[in-house]
Amino acid sequence: MKIYVGNISRDASEEDIKTLFEEYGEVVSVKLIRDNATNALKGFGFIEMSNDSESENAIEALNGKSYKDRPLTVSVAKPKTDDRRGGFKSHGNKPFNNRDNNRRDNNTNYNR
Repeated sequence: MKIYVGNISRDASEEDIKTLFEEYGEVVSVKLIRDNATNALKGFGFIEMSNDSESENAIEALNGKSYKDRPLTVSVAKPKTDDRRGGFKSHGNKPFNNRDNNRRDNNTNYNR
């Protein structure tokens, strides 16, 4: 089962998190998410455990537990979707924020 872990201290390593979760069962993988530009930890990551009941025990035991002076947020990871936020979005031929409707050249008489 894949587990989401949030509010991880920036001082934590993948090995630290693996050790923490190994108390509850076999850890298959640990992936802490890093900023692409600075390589700093973003404060969350994903753990994969081989056994669902061990995963559920880890979630129950570690959610809200203080680790390196921060309360962890631990839950079942949601499946990845293609709905990514941010970045440039094309608006096609539609006006962006109605800016085309506010132009002076749209036959509006401003000298009334």
